[in-house]
Amino acid sequence: MTARLFRQDKLLIASHNPGKVNEMGALLRPFGVEVVSAGELNLPEPEETGETFTENARLKALAAALASGLPALADDSGMAVVALGGNPGVRSARWAGPTRDFNAAMKAVEKAMTGFSDRRASFICVLALAWPDGHVECFEGEIEGALVWPPRGNQGFGYDPMFLPNGHSATFGEMSPAEKHKISHRAQAFAKLVRSCFQVRQ
Repeated sequence: MTARLFRQDKLLIASHNPGKVNEMGALLRPFGVEVVSAGELNLPEPEETGETFTENARLKALAAALASGLPALADDSGMAVVALGGNPGVRSARWAGPTRDFNAAMKAVEKAMTGFSDRRASFICVLALAWPDGHVECFEGEIEGALVWPPRGNQGFGYDPMFLPNGHSATFGEMSPAEKHKISHRAQAFAKLVRSCFQVRQ
């Protein structure tokens, strides 16, 4: 089934994170899309009650589209560790606590790994594009790798310093933003979104 094309001039990024909004805006610039954020419109952040990345991305995008009357793009992403049954998964940010302390979150993951020799993990991202009429398109990206300890590098954010993608010698925390963006889970999901829903405007 063919995905719905995005034909509007303005797109709401369903995020209150300025860095994420700027990143998405730059990626969308070739398509002639004006970007506005949920933070700029003072939209409330919906509670992420989904059990999967897709469910959470859908609910965030739909809530923003219905509240604003604009098409909205949301993402949900996190790290899934094989030995921990896929945790922290959709609760990746919650492992960092209310202050979003990811140093503490990485220590919590490493402590939970005690006794496990299997250190395989992956980063997963789902992007959801929703329209005010309730239509939603979802796209998933995933990159596999392994956990390292101690963490390495101070680039990126979240669990990046402890994630070593397969086939690479540098963790996400050691890669420049440009290097990471070539291979990341979010870049893969974004490529699928663009291929399906966007056309370069002349």
